[in-house]
Amino acid sequence: MTKPDVPHHPQTPVYSHKINDPFWSHYIELVRNVVVPYQWEALNDRIEGAEPSRAIRNFRIAAGEEEGVHYGMVFQDSDVAKWIEAAAYLLSAKPDPELEALVDSVIETIAMAQQADGYLNTYFTLREPGARWTNLAECHELYCAGHMIEAGVAYYHATGKRRLLDVVIRLADHIGTVFGTDAGQLPGYDGHQEIELALFKLYETTQEEKYLELSRYFLDQRGASPHFFVEEWEQRGRSIHFGELDMVHRHTYSQSHLPVREQSTAEGHAVRMVYMCAAMTDVAAETGDTSLKEACDRLWSNIVSKRMYITGSIGSSAKEEAFTGDYDLPGDTAYAETCASIGLIFWAKRMLQLKQDSRYADVMERALYNTVISGMSLDGQRFFYVNPLEVDPEIQRVNPNYAHVRTRRQGWFGCACCPPNIARLLASLDQYVYTPAVEQATLYVQLYIGGDAEFTIKDRRVALSMTSDYTSTGEVKLMVRPDSSEGMAFTIALRKPDWCENAELWINGKKTEPSEFTYESGYMKVTRTWKGSDEILLHFPMELLRMKGHEYIKSTFGKVAIQRGPFMYCLEEVDNGRGLHRIQLPQYAPFSIGSGEKMPLGVPALTTMGQRMVSQGDWGTHLYRSDVQWDIHPTELRFIPYFTWANRDEGEMSVWIRECE
Repeated sequence: MTKPDVPHHPQTPVYSHKINDPFWSHYIELVRNVVVPYQWEALNDRIEGAEPSRAIRNFRIAAGEEEGVHYGMVFQDSDVAKWIEAAAYLLSAKPDPELEALVDSVIETIAMAQQADGYLNTYFTLREPGARWTNLAECHELYCAGHMIEAGVAYYHATGKRRLLDVVIRLADHIGTVFGTDAGQLPGYDGHQEIELALFKLYETTQEEKYLELSRYFLDQRGASPHFFVEEWEQRGRSIHFGELDMVHRHTYSQSHLPVREQSTAEGHAVRMVYMCAAMTDVAAETGDTSLKEACDRLWSNIVSKRMYITGSIGSSAKEEAFTGDYDLPGDTAYAETCASIGLIFWAKRMLQLKQDSRYADVMERALYNTVISGMSLDGQRFFYVNPLEVDPEIQRVNPNYAHVRTRRQGWFGCACCPPNIARLLASLDQYVYTPAVEQATLYVQLYIGGDAEFTIKDRRVALSMTSDYTSTGEVKLMVRPDSSEGMAFTIALRKPDWCENAELWINGKKTEPSEFTYESGYMKVTRTWKGSDEILLHFPMELLRMKGHEYIKSTFGKVAIQRGPFMYCLEEVDNGRGLHRIQLPQYAPFSIGSGEKMPLGVPALTTMGQRMVSQGDWGTHLYRSDVQWDIHPTELRFIPYFTWANRDEGEMSVWIRECE
């Protein structure tokens, strides 16, 4: 079989960006110096007290380098793939010969584990070699393949090396022979979406139409009748891999209850949902498929207007890690998986490529600055799978309804999808800052993350430097340097964040009036001939916002959540004492910014005076009484950024607080 004619070196991207930011550089260096090395140790089972992974060992056994049996989940391979992808993004940003050599050695093992026909999966190779492609509903074969394809593409673009790229091309070609509607092919798809967006990346890299068509096939086939998962279940003798979940018949779980173009509400497993929508958006943007685009619009609207937490997290139910119904957003039992918010960011980025509308970037920012970085400890060595908005450790230890919630981040997980997912997102964060619209000669600024970038607009190169204090003061400066002494005419579209009422814009020291730029779809668009000395200054006043939930959200009714800039805030017991449910916040209580203990990364804490309700008298043996009166005690309240919670002493936490007059 002939390999696609991929160039020996990756093509020059439409833009490149090297992050240098007072907030985000810390996280990227943390990923480089702590997270990726730590996860390598975890993948090799060398973290004391953490659950073993043995994911690397599985590949070594499959490659014939060691003796043994497969260990772990059916999707254990994906942890290695995501680790390689994260490493690739780090190598793309900065050379690291030691890391590159380590990745190369892992890739050689993976290549040796690949079967002669291109198949690659350690679980089925080692544990059930005769059962390939017989349990797509449950066993994640295409999911693991998708993550490996993403790793191969990322590593090729980072290093120009095609060893892993060739492996995943063979794997994709094998998948293309197995699946389809021709005689002898399986008319199926995976229970966990991932292969679809991975194949699109492979198509972008190789320009091989067959990968685009295979991606579209998997999307089109989902939800077809008769239902593939039921048919394969019958054919394998009705055996089940995960007894606690009925993935065969519970079709909303895997978004296979309807064809994707007919879906209107976000159902089922949250991560699967947003991965699927990311692929749908890719294909819609590339092919102009109107029905796919309309489905993406409907599903996006349903999530962000009815099924998303204020922290940008999604998935209300621990059962099936799933969406539930409109406005059902309990904070204490929230599942809010880290991976789900990462998937929402993947989707938001693609929606911005489909349609330049700042509301997608607003959601991307909300999820990134809150749930995603809350999912990792400040030292980069412990992780949350679940991101609740309210915790009480004493109750959660004894009530099984909270069994999924942790009040301390963990070193690793038996199902360890979240830690490497955080690593690969943060390592690739440079790809989310801008959206060049080449045909419009417009550069959209989506995230105000400092650094140095280069763009291709009108076949000419433009350099842009951003200095950002966005997370502390809301101040941003951009320097524009076109590759032309005469300058270049194009448009820079500057997103006005949804939390900012009155953005201020200066160009070359002169404050602009609204009549001097176009405001469209949430962007301040400045069109001019840009020259090498041009400077843009932005100020986004970081007014403190008392956010309220929709009147239909029962768990937040009568409460407020505090937001400043892109950050949500919360109360912790370590600052405010036990019994956070007793606290009320007066409507007009003024806040002080930055007082008390200094918070990490320049994001200030907030203090104000609130009220604590204390009952008069002694309850004795009574559980309920009719004659109780409440005393109102003034109390100082200290709010910290939500992303920093659970980095100190264990205790209660709450994002929402009852409001009073």
